Amino acid sequence: MESRMEHLQCLTPDDLKRRADLSSFRWRLLAHGDSWFSFAAAKVDAHANLLEELVLGQPTVAVSCAGHHNALRRMVDLESSADFVRLLVDDSAPVWDGLLLSVGGNDLVAAAAVPAQWPNGETTPPHLRLLRKQTEWGPPNAGVSRYFSEDGWATLAEYLRVNLRHVLSLRDAGPSRGKPVFIHTYAVPTPRPAGAESASGPWLYPALKAYAIPQADWAAMSRLMLSKLAALFKACAADPVQYPNLQVFDSAQVPIAPAALGSSGISGDWHNEIHLNHSGCFKIARAWSVHIETVLSGKPLVTAPPTSGRGRRGGGSSTST
Repeated sequence: MESRMEHLQCLTPDDLKRRADLSSFRWRLLAHGDSWFSFAAAKVDAHANLLEELVLGQPTVAVSCAGHHNALRRMVDLESSADFVRLLVDDSAPVWDGLLLSVGGNDLVAAAAVPAQWPNGETTPPHLRLLRKQTEWGPPNAGVSRYFSEDGWATLAEYLRVNLRHVLSLRDAGPSRGKPVFIHTYAVPTPRPAGAESASGPWLYPALKAYAIPQADWAAMSRLMLSKLAALFKACAADPVQYPNLQVFDSAQVPIAPAALGSSGISGDWHNEIHLNHSGCFKIARAWSVHIETVLSGKPLVTAPPTSGRGRRGGGSSTST
């Protein structure tokens, strides 16, 4: 008989203070991350999040520091997140069975948005931006990589590596030493004029326009940048000496319906340009749940089959972020 799956129960750090006893849960997790994790009501009612759609076969709780005003804008913000650091390193903190992190996406978007020229007229050095000016484009036979600054990517990649190592060092400085740290790669967004209702965004769309990259290459450019990030995460996880027990789930294994190029609202499995709607979150979270539970249970990892269908809140017809 198939075991009953239960939704992950999410608590805030304030909830934890009111409910210190987590002994009724089989697994206890500490979570933090960007807006893909933020579960404040205004966020959940909008573009959904991965945490809310995780389901496991055993009662599981996540104390999440990714609240409405505390979602990560940069990976380095983890270090300045007082609740996250306290719950990870204090001797009085719970022993977490694992960490759930949604990181790196905002850093990639911010790096892509760095302009080729600053308001004072100075040119931004190639190692400080991800995109090339037209005068720097490579030959057409290089494909979309002709628009991409490998020097800029090297800078961003090292920043991400340093931050991942720092998170692992925080984990190993506290009671949860050696426990798995779960991160995910990102689904590939379609650059398009679809910002959030809060007036933030769009994100990739204005950057590609500013660098005059042909619209026909936008989707491939997005795929290139996200695949670079995914490859970096997976390479880190494959190095257990520098990144012990870093567990990476590759979202590329989950079929996500792309948004239509030029669309400005909900399209495919996307709420706006870079945030999934409920159906998109459901698809990725259900597959990631299998990966998480397999690791927590100590079972051998196997590739999970793609999932499809709707989450607990149904399809992506929400209206705010």
